[in-house]
Amino acid sequence: MRLAGIPYLTWIIWGVLALDAMISLFTGRWATLFICCAAFGLTLLPTFFSERFHIRLPLAFIGAFSAFVFGTLFLGEVYDFYERFWWWDIVLHGFSAVGFGIVGFLFVFYLFEGDKYAAPPIALALIAFCFAMTIGALWEVFEFAMDQVFGLNMQKSGLVDTMSDLIVDAVGALIGAGSGFLWLKGRDTTLSGLIEEFVQTNQRFFRHVRDRMSRDK
Repeated sequence: MRLAGIPYLTWIIWGVLALDAMISLFTGRWATLFICCAAFGLTLLPTFFSERFHIRLPLAFIGAFSAFVFGTLFLGEVYDFYERFWWWDIVLHGFSAVGFGIVGFLFVFYLFEGDKYAAPPIALALIAFCFAMTIGALWEVFEFAMDQVFGLNMQKSGLVDTMSDLIVDAVGALIGAGSGFLWLKGRDTTLSGLIEEFVQTNQRFFRHVRDRMSRDK
């Protein structure tokens, strides 16, 4: 694992997880210990994915993923942020939907080998939006299944919680997919800059972008 490719935020999160895991080990808080270990393992996924498929991920993406796992499992479950702050679940759903919207756009753009003219920008953005919404809907199905099978309370207030999550997912997916649309239109935003960084550092997956850059030189 390349340590140089890990952002400072992820290192800080690892430190907090390690400290709480050791405390939990000595105090016998086994559930907390399990969550800390699970969260740590999940934060390693982007790095392993990057090395396994030889894909260079922006540091901002790795840091954001680590923060999402930390906020969901550690702060949300261990320190009960979901109950302490009514907006915690909304924020996490929103940020995850934005991320999935961007991932969906990059995946579809990869299928077209970086050809901006193979499909209208609005079509690529629409597919990315649908991708992100599908992930959000599947997560709600997962929450429902966990509540029904294991008697958990992941859906909190039931239908209201589910619909609120899906609405937030739709807004986040629209922002993520819209960033891809604006990038194709040549407009710079913070998120479109993230897309640009990914495409430029992984040009072998986007043949048409690489060919165009070669012609421009």
